[in-house]
Amino acid sequence: MNLRQLRYVVATADHGTMTAAAQALFVAQPALSRAIRELERELGVELFARAGRGVALTDSGEQIVRYARDALRAVDAIEAFSAAPAGARPGELRVASTSTLEPELTARLLPEFAREQPAARIRVVRCDGRESAGAAVRDGRADLALTDLPVPGDLAAHPLEQREIVLISPPGLNLREPVPQSALEGLRLVMPARGSARRTELDGVLSRIGVTPIPAVESNERGAWLTWVRAGVGSLMWYRNQIETVEGLAVRSFMPPITTTIGLVHTRRPLPPVAREFLAFAKSRG
Repeated sequence: MNLRQLRYVVATADHGTMTAAAQALFVAQPALSRAIRELERELGVELFARAGRGVALTDSGEQIVRYARDALRAVDAIEAFSAAPAGARPGELRVASTSTLEPELTARLLPEFAREQPAARIRVVRCDGRESAGAAVRDGRADLALTDLPVPGDLAAHPLEQREIVLISPPGLNLREPVPQSALEGLRLVMPARGSARRTELDGVLSRIGVTPIPAVESNERGAWLTWVRAGVGSLMWYRNQIETVEGLAVRSFMPPITTTIGLVHTRRPLPPVAREFLAFAKSRG
């Protein structure tokens, strides 16, 4: 048994396929598969079972992965300590994020924190939605998660800021400014695909308002959403701070405003020092 095998097993558990794990680790997929098979033979257990196009952990595999994560965290901490400048507090920061919020995390918060804490090793755990981000901190794959609030009570939540949701519409659509929330009833909308994390979040917002729009397009191709709006297919509800080029389109606020709160969440266990530092840093910027 060696650390390379443990890293391969953990990466495969995180990514769901050996191909994706190999790509993330920049190794050849056959080499990764061979190393995992060798570890299985050495331990005398099967770690993964086929699940559709990917793999899933067996019961024994789940136990081994938990132990492997603990071992790798300890090794990473030792390596970081030996490489850290005098006076620095070393460690690895693992932050999970929903796909919607990840660009802001990687473009703003993490680069600023890295400049202040150059000894920290930073890893982003990509998640489909709020439930997936919560699961990442519960099972130890991440120390913190950036997600929409609220979250279940077993997680500690730290609100950072509120985000305004606006309506982006074709210019010829006759609507009041600001738009009454009731105007969403029966309005044709470009929406994420059913069953996706983004759609679940949007449906939750619409349910709280008590309106039922008409899904004109249901797709997760985010890059095409504004194209459909420009074509007059429907309007789009999205975050004001994430609007890209909207030339020629109407952007309207709602009355009363529609907002969501984002924050950092973690389990109710003591956080590693570097995670505590990042939490304090993010709250100071929120």
